[in-house]
Amino acid sequence: MSSAPPGPPCEGFPLSFSSFPQASLSHALSPYGWDDAWAAEFTPYAEQGLVAGRVVRVDRGQCDVMTADGTVRADTAFVTPHDPLRVICTGDWAVLEAHGNPRYVKTYLPRRTAFVRSTSSQRSEGQILAANVDHAIIAVSLAVELDLGRIERFLALAWESGAQPLVVLTKADLVPDPVTLGHLVQDVETTAPGVQVLTVSSMTGEGTDVLAAVVGGGTSVLLGISGAGKSTLANALLGEDVMEVQETRDVDGKGRHTTTTRNLLALPGGGVLIDTPGLRGVGLFDAEAGVGQVFSEIEEYARKCRFHDCVHEAEPGCAVTAAVAGGELPERRLESYRKLLRENQRIVAKTDARLRSELRRDWRLRSAEGRANYAAKRTGRA
Repeated sequence: MSSAPPGPPCEGFPLSFSSFPQASLSHALSPYGWDDAWAAEFTPYAEQGLVAGRVVRVDRGQCDVMTADGTVRADTAFVTPHDPLRVICTGDWAVLEAHGNPRYVKTYLPRRTAFVRSTSSQRSEGQILAANVDHAIIAVSLAVELDLGRIERFLALAWESGAQPLVVLTKADLVPDPVTLGHLVQDVETTAPGVQVLTVSSMTGEGTDVLAAVVGGGTSVLLGISGAGKSTLANALLGEDVMEVQETRDVDGKGRHTTTTRNLLALPGGGVLIDTPGLRGVGLFDAEAGVGQVFSEIEEYARKCRFHDCVHEAEPGCAVTAAVAGGELPERRLESYRKLLRENQRIVAKTDARLRSELRRDWRLRSAEGRANYAAKRTGRA
């Protein structure tokens, strides 16, 4: 094989990995998260003369991909499997044809992380929101009453994705009393064990420097309902008004969907940000491990229960219910834990025949026990 450096590419054609010096390629794509590990994953495709790039936006079967040669528009027709979790997503590292009109995405590199929620359809399919994310920023507005249950849902999905969650309490300037603000932060910290909680005000700039430092070393995704201040927060991190912002309603603090697609943006101080539309629903999708992480203190108590299969309801020797009775564990936390586990179990059961059978068996056993107890009470033998 010749050791001579490659000649210039043909005029009118973008540069491929093989014709572009690796150092230059890394320099061009490093602001978007390219590293040596991605380069190693891409090596087999480089030998085929294909092009690497990061997906910055997806819509209607096409996507915008940032390559070493700039942003290109590509068709995803070759990557449209029946499994909705394997479609091209914002944050993916795509493998593109070197030229063509239109350009086609051939495949994508294996994902390191993936943020997935369940869809609203009756088929219990998962919807992938962002890929290859290091930090999941959960934006929560202080303009309205905190919904701790919703925060727990977002956290469960974030932990399950493989990303590190971070809760950002936006619009902190609307809570001028430091004591009140401290209580709100404490409530969220109790809800989010092991998760950093930041208070941020895009109006005053409070906390934005800390947040920029946190997200400066990787890829972050902004999550939250409409009106949570995600686009305003994105603009603060970008240092300019890139994302459109609209006013929220005074009645409930909700806003219209100013962001309609998931957009990947390189931050001036380093790092990459994926802004997402407001999420009306945050259904779990096979997130049992994530739920366990959110409620880690309950799982710790559960290890002390008398029975290993304790469901923490009325079993004797249950350390979890004892913790609630003793005031060590808020009852709201236990109810939320049960609710999310049941919801996740239903979602998984719809696609797992064996689990469905086990659930039906457990239901029959519990029903039989209930009937036996009722009969015993009626006959006076209880």
